[in-house]
Amino acid sequence: MIELWIAGRKSGGIEILLLKRGPDETYPGIWQMVSGRVNEGEKAFEGALREMEEETGLTPMNFWVVPNINSFYYPQEDAVHFLPVFLAEVDNNAKVQLSDEHVDFRWVPPDEAMKMVAWEGQRRSIGIINEYLSERESLLNFVKIEKNN
Repeated sequence: MIELWIAGRKSGGIEILLLKRGPDETYPGIWQMVSGRVNEGEKAFEGALREMEEETGLTPMNFWVVPNINSFYYPQEDAVHFLPVFLAEVDNNAKVQLSDEHVDFRWVPPDEAMKMVAWEGQRRSIGIINEYLSERESLLNFVKIEKNN
């Protein structure tokens, strides 16, 4: 599985795209990032790019590996999943096209996004992404993935 955050640089600063899960999904009604499974034969970053297209219709201008791994327990499978975290930067005029998995979306500043997501690991990812994109002095150096990899 993967976790993919989508960000844009708006006039007021960085905004994070959050998606609201539909009523028939696991964890209905929560706000989240793009998430999903990696298909057999796919690399994790390829799965993240595919899920981004499927869930939002967006294409990244820039795409990075975030130095964070999240985890959760999925009782239906009795399994703990470890999720690599990715970041996609999109054009600030990009139009979101939701899949059937989600019923709404919002572009929100990182501090508001942290209040809307359900899990601490997601808040940690937002904090790391905000530090990296805010152009403050940071020791972070995200690995950039070129779309032709």
